[in-house]
Amino acid sequence: MTSISKVAIVTGAGTGIGKAVVLALLKDGFRVVLAGRRPGPLADVIALSGAPERALAVPTDVSDPDAVKALFDAAVTQFGRVDVLFNNAGVSAPGILLEDLTLAQWQNVVDINLTGMFLCLQQAFRVMKAQTPRGGRIINNGSISATTPRPNSIAYTSTKHAVTGLTKAASLDGRKYDIAVGQIDIGNAATEMAQRMATGIVQANGDIAIEPLLDVDIVGQSVLYMASLPLEANVMFHTVMATKMPFAGRG
Repeated sequence: MTSISKVAIVTGAGTGIGKAVVLALLKDGFRVVLAGRRPGPLADVIALSGAPERALAVPTDVSDPDAVKALFDAAVTQFGRVDVLFNNAGVSAPGILLEDLTLAQWQNVVDINLTGMFLCLQQAFRVMKAQTPRGGRIINNGSISATTPRPNSIAYTSTKHAVTGLTKAASLDGRKYDIAVGQIDIGNAATEMAQRMATGIVQANGDIAIEPLLDVDIVGQSVLYMASLPLEANVMFHTVMATKMPFAGRG
């Protein structure tokens, strides 16, 4: 199946990494369903793409199972199938002391980053195993926080570590349906969420340091590469990061 005929769903599609991935997929010929909580940013991305006839915006709260089902139903109704899910929607909690984090702040991150990702993954399985040709690809956004935490990030880090478990378990369970599941771990992409890194962010030793950023369009190309592989091949884990960011080693 060529990129021209493939259908992708991107969650968190209105800004940042999701936006970059949508634009990369549409440029390559994919038909793309954009999911996000706010209709305005989704419409703005479609207007930028130059391919509105191959794009569909579906406002979606990924923590709501009914909304997630409606998202996949809309994709199948509009385009007939789902070949790729970029499971990207995510939020973080305030960067405060662990002991000061409220249960509501913790639960919001868990609901979106973990439960929301599971709900989208589960619905993708239901669609992909029943369609003809059978199968598809799911790419989970783990973040490098799936491996290494920052200070004052327990909710975000815990959910991103859990995403790795989702990826491994779903990869195993997807084999019998020709569903390939992988994960991209992204470090310091230049998005709205990461702008604080350009002005200085707390390091593990308590210092404040400016960190290098990666052009977010490179992330879009990384996801496009993973999405374009034949189903007999899978990138299980892919890390793309600013070369000089403090991640490998001790800074």
